[in-house]
Amino acid sequence: MKGSGRPGALLLLFALLVLFWGTAFAAIKIGVSYCPPLLFAGLRALLGGAVMVPLALARDGVPDLRRGWRAFALLSLLNVVLFFGLQTYAVLLLPSGSAALLVYLQPILVGLLAWPLLGERLSAGGVAGLLLGFAGIAVVGAGSLSGGLEALSPAGVALGAASALAWAAGTVCFKMVQDGVSTLWSVAVQFVAGGGVLTAAGALVEGWGRVAWGAGAFWASLLYASLVGVSLAWIIWFSLVRAGEASRVSAYIFAVPLTAVAVGVIFLDEPFGPALLLGAALVVAGIYLVNRSGRVAP
Repeated sequence: MKGSGRPGALLLLFALLVLFWGTAFAAIKIGVSYCPPLLFAGLRALLGGAVMVPLALARDGVPDLRRGWRAFALLSLLNVVLFFGLQTYAVLLLPSGSAALLVYLQPILVGLLAWPLLGERLSAGGVAGLLLGFAGIAVVGAGSLSGGLEALSPAGVALGAASALAWAAGTVCFKMVQDGVSTLWSVAVQFVAGGGVLTAAGALVEGWGRVAWGAGAFWASLLYASLVGVSLAWIIWFSLVRAGEASRVSAYIFAVPLTAVAVGVIFLDEPFGPALLLGAALVVAGIYLVNRSGRVAP
């Protein structure tokens, strides 16, 4: 599929990707009502990665994972164990839309980390985006500490920001340690390995007895968050990459937290006040500027 050949199909894929990633936060919020956060994060990653393994086999064959096992271990730690674990705890403590807003500070943090680690200097617009993004997080954080912003949990705000930092570090590290293994295999292995670690940790710390196995809402939220929010969303992403549209995915990523906020307000009756609106506007503007302005070669 070429970017210029079927614009309608590409637009649909972009819309679905934003929708799936944005609505996954509501699914996680529902899921942690029936399952402890570590176990939910682990099961979500395991299921999502398991679906991607046969696709990677069919497309790229069996890779030699022995050469890059240290890199895979680091990426699994950052992109799944820390990112998924912290993100799920943040969603437990915060409205799902607020958690999404904090998590999607990630593109801004990638721009900040890529500067010293990859030599990708930000343009003036990118620097402005960084400042706007951090201002938005400051609004959210200050409001939570003062009891405003619908009394958001300060711990939840910290966990959301920490998950964004872990995800950003994992993204930059992936660029630094790519070793010839296909991106599809790399992502699948990260989800399966990281999901296994999270599930084992959850089983030890939280216990299987706290999972409401008989609740239909648990299964619906888990399957949606894993199969749609992970597997299907990543398959769409790879389709867009093959069509030469990867850069536009970054350009539209600002719509994901907006979608999450809207879904939380409409379907989960989550609070939405002027302070959150201001914080969201600043973060979204920052994401847009960082991705639109790009980076300057050293």
